[in-house]
Amino acid sequence: MQLKQTLDSLNNFLPETTIIITLLVCIIADIILNKKSPITSLIAIAGLLIASYFVSLQIGIKTSIFSGMIVVDPYSVFFKFLFILSTIFVIIFAYASKEMKNSGHKNEHVYLMLSLTLGAFLMSSSINFLMMYLSLELVSLSSYILAGYTKKVKRSSEAAMKYVIYGAASSGIMIYAMSLLYGFTGSMNIFEIGRFLTSNSAGSNPIMIISIVMITAGFGYKISSVPFHFWTPDVYEGSPIPITAFLAVTSSASGFAVLIRFFSTTFLKSYEAINGNWQIIDGVKWTEILIVISVASMIIGNFVAIWQTSLKRLLAYSSIAQTGYILLGLVVANQAGLQAMFVYLIAYLFMNLGAFYATIMISNKLNSDNMEDMKGLGYRSPFVCVSMTIFMFALSGIPATAGFVGKFYLFSALIEQRMLWLALIGLLNSVVSLFFYVKVVKYMFLMRPDTGSTSKIQYGFGNYVVLLLLAVPTIFFGIYFTPLLRIAEASISMFGIK
Repeated sequence: MQLKQTLDSLNNFLPETTIIITLLVCIIADIILNKKSPITSLIAIAGLLIASYFVSLQIGIKTSIFSGMIVVDPYSVFFKFLFILSTIFVIIFAYASKEMKNSGHKNEHVYLMLSLTLGAFLMSSSINFLMMYLSLELVSLSSYILAGYTKKVKRSSEAAMKYVIYGAASSGIMIYAMSLLYGFTGSMNIFEIGRFLTSNSAGSNPIMIISIVMITAGFGYKISSVPFHFWTPDVYEGSPIPITAFLAVTSSASGFAVLIRFFSTTFLKSYEAINGNWQIIDGVKWTEILIVISVASMIIGNFVAIWQTSLKRLLAYSSIAQTGYILLGLVVANQAGLQAMFVYLIAYLFMNLGAFYATIMISNKLNSDNMEDMKGLGYRSPFVCVSMTIFMFALSGIPATAGFVGKFYLFSALIEQRMLWLALIGLLNSVVSLFFYVKVVKYMFLMRPDTGSTSKIQYGFGNYVVLLLLAVPTIFFGIYFTPLLRIAEASISMFGIK
């Protein structure tokens, strides 16, 4: 019987197994080649594509595996596809980046990215505190090394050190909170904890409040929300740009995956929504806590970004603000809010990765990410700068972009729940964000360079193709967004494991 359960579990663990095998093959290939080579990157991309095939076989499945440690359901499948797509793009980014090429390493970043992706897979599927913590640590440890990848650059080493310190503190806080919940409920399974809290009317117990705040601190660090965001600007600025993009999308999305599952499972009276609304356990005020974090993230992220001159730091504070917008969907505590979050996460992948890739292309030629050095760049490299303009407008939520669709559904979900004031705060913050997003466009198209060359800047054909693969969906999904809605609707049926 035990053997049958193990084999059944392994059959549903094929995507993760594929990534593990790919990781090992990449390490062996790197040892054999003993030089920088695209072969390792190609092996990794091939492995991720095979993993995506196995993930596609899990569509529509709802089952728990490995004695209830992780689950396979539409929710985790959505995030796995998101992680695979973002990892493939970032591996391509790394190959195109001058920073990565000039580092003293060979291809170590490839299997570190695969390791982070494996951890992200497990985070999206975890329903047990032990697995949540171990998978989060796998993601975090890989992130620390990647952040300090260009070890010869002083600010890169500084970024990694700050990341480790903040990460260790937040992990310690989170695991202590998990131990409190385990001691109080006698279980580490979030579904069993939810049933215990419901049957014992324990939602108003002080231990619950302390645990919620401390666990939120651990997850908040991973998604870069205020007040757990202090590491973000320095780490984003000090890391190579491809790594920054990876942290901003894949690592943050993994944090959202485990955060959403934890709150929308552990503290519900029933796993069946009534009229689309979740039935939260009496006395548990996690939505109020998230409202404060969401509003603070939007305000601090947007207002501090206005004063930035480094494009990487600007995108760091932009990511903090974007975290605030995404959290609005969870605050609503219903199916419509969750669907809006999924729509925005897909849009965020394309527009944020696109902004970072355009930054890589600009930095490769200018050897700088300072906006002062980008004066008049729109006339020297029109294709790249027009693409960057599309991504900036999408991040600010301008109509006819995917970012607008995501924010529209987030704000609509708030208004339907009679939270007009919160939707208004989000809308006003979007207006504020226009100041710094448009500032990037202003430097590129409306300002003349002080000194230096005014000759045209040329890029390889492959660079333009990758940029198009990100820019076209950003516009396409802003005009025809039905596919986004269908994907999100199919992915929110997560309450099937009881």
